[in-house]
Amino acid sequence: MTEYAHLLSTNYKRIISEYLEEDVPSFDYGGYVVGEDDQVAILYCKAEGVLAGVPFFDEVFRQLDCRVEWAAKEGDWIKPQGKQEIGRVYGKARHILLGERTALNIISRCSGIALRARKVSELQKEKGFEGVIAATRKTTPGFRLVEKYGVLVGGLDTHRMDLSSMVMLKDNHIWSSGSITQAVKNARKVCGFALKIEVECQSEEEADEAIAAGADVVMLDNFTGEGLKEAAKNIKERWAAKGKNHFMIESSGGITYETCANYFCKDIDILSMSTITQGVPHVDFSLKISPKK
Repeated sequence: MTEYAHLLSTNYKRIISEYLEEDVPSFDYGGYVVGEDDQVAILYCKAEGVLAGVPFFDEVFRQLDCRVEWAAKEGDWIKPQGKQEIGRVYGKARHILLGERTALNIISRCSGIALRARKVSELQKEKGFEGVIAATRKTTPGFRLVEKYGVLVGGLDTHRMDLSSMVMLKDNHIWSSGSITQAVKNARKVCGFALKIEVECQSEEEADEAIAAGADVVMLDNFTGEGLKEAAKNIKERWAAKGKNHFMIESSGGITYETCANYFCKDIDILSMSTITQGVPHVDFSLKISPKK
């Protein structure tokens, strides 16, 4: 199993600190009630999910001087009958409860995204689509790292992480610049050779202009399934005849788990879907302190 936790730099620890500070900005009244007794809390999963967000969950409790032992591995597809023990948290009562909701919010959201991504990934394998399926930048402010992490655990591509990762020129960039050609020229002047340039296109003609201007990726936006396949085939054949095949074609706009198979074809290199991170149900986890015997 790939250790996606190795991708994380130290900044995620600061993010976890901010999550904890948000949840307890002043006094912890409930913590005062339960005190400092050593306790064990059992983490249960009560609905289908793909376990994701383990390093964030661990870090919540590490910062509170607690220890987590896992009974499942990150990436496991969990289908509990009733409820299933996933792990245990050891520490002082008030520390466990101090981190409880923050940790559960993280793992519930991350595991829900991973489940959606896993289902799309399994469909991709079943249908034999060889392109890339990616999430989009439509994420929750302050929670992007966790959400993109869930996409990876689920088996899909994160697309660009932020505005600094890749140059994507959408309709507003093009209208502000005057043309696709000018927008690509302006972008290449500052992004250099290290970053790809992608251009959102509404027609084959716009795609041709973007490719001629030097775009690395053309996004065919809001095409229907059959219209997309025809346009992608035409564009690839037209430029192959000119001896140019340096570009990739991405499809985006309104694609969901239910409809994505309609877009699978050999001329599409990338499918991007906002529904991998948007409108995704959380997985139901709970953390219960074991009663004293």
